[in-house]
Amino acid sequence: MEKSNDIYNIDGVPPLKTAIPLGLQHVLAMFTGNVAPLIILANVLGLPVAERSFLIQAAMFVAGLTTLIQLYPIGPIGARLPIVQGTSFGFLPTCIAISAKYGLAGILGATFIGGFFEMGLGVFLKPLRKYFPPVVTGTVLLSIGLSLLPTGIKYFAGGVGAADFGSLSNLLLGTIVLVTILFFKQFTKGITSMSSILIGLFVGYLVAIPMGKIDFSAVGSAAWFAFPTPLKFGMTFHLDAIIAMLLMYIVTAVETVGDISGITMGGDNREATDRELSGGVMADGLASSIAAVFNVLPNTSYSQNVGIVTLTGIMSRFVVAMGALFLILAGLFPKVGAIVAVMPSSVLGGAAIVMFSMIAISGINLITKDALKGKNSIVVAVALGLGFGLGSVPEALVNLPETLKLIFGGSGIVVTGLIAIFLNIILPEDDGVKSETLQENAA
Repeated sequence: MEKSNDIYNIDGVPPLKTAIPLGLQHVLAMFTGNVAPLIILANVLGLPVAERSFLIQAAMFVAGLTTLIQLYPIGPIGARLPIVQGTSFGFLPTCIAISAKYGLAGILGATFIGGFFEMGLGVFLKPLRKYFPPVVTGTVLLSIGLSLLPTGIKYFAGGVGAADFGSLSNLLLGTIVLVTILFFKQFTKGITSMSSILIGLFVGYLVAIPMGKIDFSAVGSAAWFAFPTPLKFGMTFHLDAIIAMLLMYIVTAVETVGDISGITMGGDNREATDRELSGGVMADGLASSIAAVFNVLPNTSYSQNVGIVTLTGIMSRFVVAMGALFLILAGLFPKVGAIVAVMPSSVLGGAAIVMFSMIAISGINLITKDALKGKNSIVVAVALGLGFGLGSVPEALVNLPETLKLIFGGSGIVVTGLIAIFLNIILPEDDGVKSETLQENAA
């Protein structure tokens, strides 16, 4: 099918009847991940219900606002790509550690400073670009996709901590969503094919109601209108907390480079430009500083939404902007967000499995742009072997200092990215592979 400029072009502006459902598809995909880190941290801090609800509201408002910055740049800040911003899960272990010593104010202070640090990384990303060839960014992207798969399965089974985790009803609900997505994606055309994820989530939501898996009491108790108050919890600045946070900002910058590469590769079949990478990382940093002002944890580009772009090929910024506006509205009108917030985890899991897997496929596509032999094969093998391996077995790092365990023992993305960059720099080029590549090009 020939691509329509209205939908598949970055500057395409499809009609609202098309853009709104496709934008909502992005929101539904990231909604739980956007608020879950704050719910977890609020539980750790023992915050009352009213303050937990406030943090969820603020997270939605900030995600919408910062997504618009990525879509429609402010000067050099912003990738001008269909990127969705949201609360980062990757920072959660570090934030929990900081909270034990300095509380939420200490987290927000370190988040605020760290955001400007990441903006600086974005400014100097162009001279650093040579250290991020396809084999490196592809390996990071593959690691992101693989690391997210267990999360998708946990959602599929009902969500960690659910009393009915792994129940047949949860597995059935997730399967219904997955099968619905596959059917509409592969056996229909036009808007139904492009909205397959939204349709799958909608079908799953409706099926979950008679199954008794949705409690609408949260919708009834939510306020009609409320503005998220800036600096409600204040900020404090502590050197050790800031240093721990800065290390994580280096990691999230690498993840953002991988996400941007995933969008351009999966949605446009090309590598990202220096301008897109630099602007995207700068916007990522600014988003986190804005998030801190509105009492929210660091923000980052969302890999599950990269999966949607890869799956559908839809690159229109206007489509994602519709989703961003919905997030802002959900942050101003808590009842709207509550309707989405009560969606069962198993419904999201059915879609997440497809989306997360597509991220891994984008990584494979990037890695294989060059011959996967010699140096490239070693870079991928060692980076994934150590990174994904340690991420899967974090107890192997039990004797490291606590700070290092938090940084290197999480998802494995950090180790994968650092090793891929390091090996790509120090390993010599493989002459045999270069000769073969030249011969293939000549042929």
